Amino acid sequence: MNPLVTPSLGLLFWQVVTFLVVLFLLSKFAWKPIMKALREREDNIDSALRMAEKAKLEMQALKADNERLLTEARVERDRILKDANDVATNLVESARTKATEEGQRLVEQARESIQNEKKAALTEVKNLAATLSIDIAEKIIRRELQDEPAQRALVQSYLQETHLS
Repeated sequence: MNPLVTPSLGLLFWQVVTFLVVLFLLSKFAWKPIMKALREREDNIDSALRMAEKAKLEMQALKADNERLLTEARVERDRILKDANDVATNLVESARTKATEEGQRLVEQARESIQNEKKAALTEVKNLAATLSIDIAEKIIRRELQDEPAQRALVQSYLQETHLS
């Protein structure tokens, strides 16, 4: 038979001895460095995973901070816009109120001026009417009192109207 298919006892012995020598040599010289390299690689992978997780957490924290800052900026912007609108509204209302007050003051001054002009005109008309009345009365009395009998009759009528007490 073929020795490869059915190994002999000697071949089997030497194969086991060779295997044990190779196993001993590998365990003595190769296993420790291989195991050390595998442990280092595993540690490096764990470290990289921890760093990646840490970086992921930091990114999430930064993203949360950015969102918070963005929200605060929006709130601040809205507050500033509201304040600006309030100030503008107050300025418009103040200007409107001031203009209304100024208009009312001017109307009141115009009314007072008109009243003063009216009083002055009425006073002037009264003075003119009084002057005209006196002038007319003077002319009428002069014409009626040009003769002596008319003067006596006028004096008599005044005396009759006036009762002496």
